Amino acid sequence: MQPARITDWDDAYANGAHIPAGDTFPPRWSAAAEAFRADLTGRERARLDIGYGSGEREVLDLFMPEGAAQGRMVFVHGGYWRAFDKSRWSHLAAGGLSAGYAVALPSYDLCPTVKISDITVQIARAINQVAGMVQGPIYLAGHSAGGHLVTRMVCASSPLTQGVVGRVERVLSISGVHDLRPLLKTEINRDLRLDFEEATRESPALTAPRENIEVVCAVGADERPEFIRQTELLASIWSGCGGLMDCLIEPGKHHFDIIDGMTDPASPLLSRLLR
Repeated sequence: MQPARITDWDDAYANGAHIPAGDTFPPRWSAAAEAFRADLTGRERARLDIGYGSGEREVLDLFMPEGAAQGRMVFVHGGYWRAFDKSRWSHLAAGGLSAGYAVALPSYDLCPTVKISDITVQIARAINQVAGMVQGPIYLAGHSAGGHLVTRMVCASSPLTQGVVGRVERVLSISGVHDLRPLLKTEINRDLRLDFEEATRESPALTAPRENIEVVCAVGADERPEFIRQTELLASIWSGCGGLMDCLIEPGKHHFDIIDGMTDPASPLLSRLLR
């Protein structure tokens, strides 16, 4: 089948405008996250605003399970590298905690203050910090721009330290953007300030995966066609490079509600990440 030619790249990467009541999701996320933090803080299972660098936004929250942690999970939020912070997504740690894992959520600097390559380095620094705080295997998950960032951590050119990347057990990219070159054609790039060189260098799909790290690429079946293509792209290319790949297209899910699976260890998302 001949793929449809894209003439409006901004619309191709727009999400909220194509989701019924899309504008209601951010306040719901904030309310759920605030209630979750309050509950875990009251039970002394939350460590908030742990610094991992010198910048104001280089901080992370760490939530601990009941009993000894089996390992640690890091969830990296999305927002096209230019919106949100860790405080909007605390409730998404619930599934990992229920499964017995410590869960960390980092904030990072946003475009246009920094570039995507700078954020890549920050996320690596956050993961390196978490790796030194909790023993056991490391699981990485990220949504949208966060999906890009966690897959970037397990490229052949990973910015993680050798000891840490060797402990990464599995990666989950949820609705990730794995080839940044199409964004050069969007208004979003006014903030991202990508040029062709950086877009190529920072695209996981344009480099090789590290060996022996499983990567799950997930997307909602009701998402924009470009996000489905980006998901299938990485799964296909990295499989051809010898990567250990799994691809999940979840029926009935769109870009904003697919992340609900992070709250349930039995969901298709977490059952693949933590299997």
